[in-house]
Amino acid sequence: MAEMTNGVISNVANNDVVPIDDNGQELAKVQDIPPKEKATTHRSPKTPDKRVKTPNWRGAVVQDRSLWVKWKFGSSSCAPQLRFNPIVAPISIAVVVAFVLWCILDTTRANETFGEAKALVTRSFCWVYIGSMDCWAVLILAIYFSKYGNTKLGKDDEEPEYPDGSWFAMLFACGVGVGLFFYAVAEPIRHYTTPNRYTSDRYKTEDELAQFAINTTFFHWGFHAWVVYGMVGMLLAFITFRKGLPMTMKSCFYPLIGDRIYGWMGDLVDIMSIMTTLFGVCTSLGLGTLQLNAGLTYIFPDVEKDTLTQVLIIWIITAIATVSVVTGVGVGVRRLSEICFGLGMFLMMVVFFLGDSWFILNLYTQSIGFYFQNIISLGFHTDAFQLMNIPSVKGEERGRLFTDGATDSPQEWMNGWTIFYWGWWISWSPFVGMFIAKISKGRTIRQFINGTLTAPMIYTFLWLTIFGGTALRTEKIAAKSSLDLCCVPNPDKLNWKIDFDKDWVDNLVKGVDEKSGLWAKQEDCVKSMEAKWQAKWKQEQALEAGKNDLYHFAKFYNVTKNRYRMSISEDKSEVRLSCIQLDDMWFALMYTNGKLGTFLSIVSLFGILLYFVTSSDSGTLPLVVVRPPW
Repeated sequence: MAEMTNGVISNVANNDVVPIDDNGQELAKVQDIPPKEKATTHRSPKTPDKRVKTPNWRGAVVQDRSLWVKWKFGSSSCAPQLRFNPIVAPISIAVVVAFVLWCILDTTRANETFGEAKALVTRSFCWVYIGSMDCWAVLILAIYFSKYGNTKLGKDDEEPEYPDGSWFAMLFACGVGVGLFFYAVAEPIRHYTTPNRYTSDRYKTEDELAQFAINTTFFHWGFHAWVVYGMVGMLLAFITFRKGLPMTMKSCFYPLIGDRIYGWMGDLVDIMSIMTTLFGVCTSLGLGTLQLNAGLTYIFPDVEKDTLTQVLIIWIITAIATVSVVTGVGVGVRRLSEICFGLGMFLMMVVFFLGDSWFILNLYTQSIGFYFQNIISLGFHTDAFQLMNIPSVKGEERGRLFTDGATDSPQEWMNGWTIFYWGWWISWSPFVGMFIAKISKGRTIRQFINGTLTAPMIYTFLWLTIFGGTALRTEKIAAKSSLDLCCVPNPDKLNWKIDFDKDWVDNLVKGVDEKSGLWAKQEDCVKSMEAKWQAKWKQEQALEAGKNDLYHFAKFYNVTKNRYRMSISEDKSEVRLSCIQLDDMWFALMYTNGKLGTFLSIVSLFGILLYFVTSSDSGTLPLVVVRPPW
């Protein structure tokens, strides 16, 4: 016998539930649904059901049985609420606190342990990292070109919540954060000037090495990087807005384990996502803090480059990020993303038009083709023979003496670059994917993939070409410069110690000390540059420092901009970037733009700051479980 209730036909005999439309037509037939989990799929206009319900993967409606604790601060409707999972939250906090205490109390041991663990992962599981990224790339391409590409991430009649420009600015600011400022200049220079699988080939020209440097940087920031965000974001958006499951990482596993996501399995997934988010954010924001400190010191020499300054930077960023989070995604995060995206565009255009624009256009076109030509071999390369750590036998007899006398590419390269990047992207995927899913409601899957893969990849390649290509051009010009610019490794550790003897200081001030030995037994170019700079210091700076204030003089002499005096021309228009520390490279490049150098560096600081904030904001999503808006 069948009865009709609120738009649902219920067959009492066999407990089947068949939803119908307003005209009485059968919409679907759902079988094997436990009686206690049955509910209507159409609410009565007179008695709306306000319970949080989620349909299972086959369309039946089940109630969200996740554990929640709610605290409301105040009795008004506008009073803030604290809502958390009583199992996930305490365990996650305990693990985080234990981890932080361990790192603080036993820093050396923690650092060694992480280094050993990372090396072990590279040796034993490099194939997992490389292979999984390739599998995801193939899968997302298959979905893009399939019939599912037109599926809405939401109801069929829903429209996107944000315009395309704001949407792209937010997902880009969240997806890359400060990383592109840090590595856009540093990574191509490092690949060009330090040992790797390309520099070990003695028959490759300098121009080929420069192209391989750009291509390797493209690989690390291109399709494979964004495909992780795209996969997680697309799945979360689909199961949340299309299927009604809660927007947490455990919901991604509902098709595999079903209702077990509401038990310990789901809690474990959420705890793991919180931990990976924490480690991923720490990596990126740690780089951002170092670069902000480097920029401030580069522009304002009196600012110390030390832990205290970096802690203050983190506190300031945290305060700004808190204000942004409180104002919500639609106001705080959105507007900040638009501003920092605009600042990035401004910097790109200035460097493009002030530099060799034709060279940049040629390099962009060439590098795109080179990238797609080599994407398969790069995408599957695991450095299998290099990771064996077995040197070539009798390589010298075959004339295979390459970089620094080595006969092979370095074993640690894969560990320090590709595996580092893949682990970084994967650790970011919970919060980046969740944030992108949250702002993508109403778009089709094909639109989502275009916005999270195609557009970011094109824009990122343009960014890397403008800044990375300009950096390589600057390096090549400086290496051939008549100014004898030279690269001194570890400038802070050289034998540049000042003899804090008062007579020595007196002689230096008087300009009569010709054998101070500040750069004893350095290379010829170092001696040449030393003579030029020392003459200038004797005339201008030594008197300002004051011969009686030895501490101030030593601080001025060793800590400020002169630490790179052998690698940068006096007017800063030429610089050997390969001699500069990673966090200083960006600002050294900005200063090659003449009188605009300081201005561009200040704009860069604001850009890094805002990207820092937007990354922090979006990173809070998986740290607090988001309640579905319905």
